[in-house]
Amino acid sequence: MTNENSPLPTAEGKVRRAEAVISTILRTGVFASMAVIAVGAVLTLLRHPSYATSPQELIRIRGALTAGPHSFGTLWRGIRLLNGQAFAALGLLLLILTPVARVGASILIFLALRDRVYLMITSTVFILLVVSFFLGRG
Repeated sequence: MTNENSPLPTAEGKVRRAEAVISTILRTGVFASMAVIAVGAVLTLLRHPSYATSPQELIRIRGALTAGPHSFGTLWRGIRLLNGQAFAALGLLLLILTPVARVGASILIFLALRDRVYLMITSTVFILLVVSFFLGRG
């Protein structure tokens, strides 16, 4: 049992730091995603103010969304052109990549903790996530 005034044991201190890193990654990813999507919404409304006032235009936006970026090249081109749909797509991509970054950080943490079992499990999960991400493109 540890006293509140005594320093944490080394292993427990490492685990707490690891939890703090993972928590920071998840919070940062979600907030960054929300901010980028909000920028996309503002840019879209600035270019098409009728979306905010006309029900008919708002219905048409659904059709416009299917014409959004479907590759990294068109995504980056849309970002450079300040296209709101491209920013929204980037925000969603950040949201999808947040748990992947968390798993990647967990690999480094388990490597530092020398926990081979969880390192192998987490590495397998990471490989499956990356492979499924690229296979799901088509």
